[in-house]
Amino acid sequence: MHDLAVIIVSTNDAGWLSRCLESVREHAGEILLDLVVADNESSDGTAALVAERFPGARIVACRNRGFGHANNRALLTCDARYVLFLNPDTEILEGTLADLLSFLDRRPDIGLAGVRQLTPAGDLYPTIRRFPNALRALGEAIGAERFPRALAWLNSRLLNPAAYERELECDWFTGAFLLARAEALLGAGIFDERFFMSSEEVDLARRIKRAGWRVVHLPQLTILHHVHAGAPLGERMEAQYALARRQYAEKHFSPLHRASYLSLVKLRYRLRLAAALARGRRGAPGGPRRALRTLRGAEPPPYGPPPMTAVAPRSESPRSLRPA
Repeated sequence: MHDLAVIIVSTNDAGWLSRCLESVREHAGEILLDLVVADNESSDGTAALVAERFPGARIVACRNRGFGHANNRALLTCDARYVLFLNPDTEILEGTLADLLSFLDRRPDIGLAGVRQLTPAGDLYPTIRRFPNALRALGEAIGAERFPRALAWLNSRLLNPAAYERELECDWFTGAFLLARAEALLGAGIFDERFFMSSEEVDLARRIKRAGWRVVHLPQLTILHHVHAGAPLGERMEAQYALARRQYAEKHFSPLHRASYLSLVKLRYRLRLAAALARGRRGAPGGPRRALRTLRGAEPPPYGPPPMTAVAPRSESPRSLRPA
């Protein structure tokens, strides 16, 4: 059995992969490492690059059915005590994976861990989040982050940089770096493949916490997250993010809470649309418009209908997650 399986999903991300894989090897430390690239129908030479430059890594080819689906397909092939789901546009800067695992071995109550993330400019990237609810959707709609002290209770993101310098229990964190204990995945389940992209990490964290595990931010490791060089979301991704919010609300909220939450999510997009029109950007607000149509059900899911089943069948549980 490996100590750690590192799973990286690449959907035409060959341009990021080399440095990401190199940094994993450089910062692995003394552990048994299984390095897996889930090639999500890439057409940019992802598989050839990995085979040529990283012969110790494995490639798992899969259909492009979303982030969670690709991670699950790779996970099914793994046999490790811990699993790290890592974005290709990341690099490990400080710390080692071996030291992180050694810490987690001494803290058997932690089921899911995240680490410090920096932007290419060297700024802290706020990754610690509170679970979505109607009040926080209101905060997003009115821009509560502009008043982080007065309206902290309305903010989804934890913005205080000092908080990222210490161990901190939280609800969830963004999915660029998700380090999961195999036992926690056994109890909570793997990614829900009905989320094509976005909200799958908050859904996983919620299920891990419900299964009795702690979700914790750890400062022992720091990564650089390019966040795709800060490129703005296109219309299709705007619609996908809106759809994922609706899916999350349908899965976890009561009917009344769901209706309140979604009305405030729509308010956020309407305010963005109105602001863009007020600035005279008549050709620009296609993203908010498409997001609103998707939320109303007036437009089909951007990446096709979600599968009927939530996760892989029990008979296909990863080897590392099967009871001894």
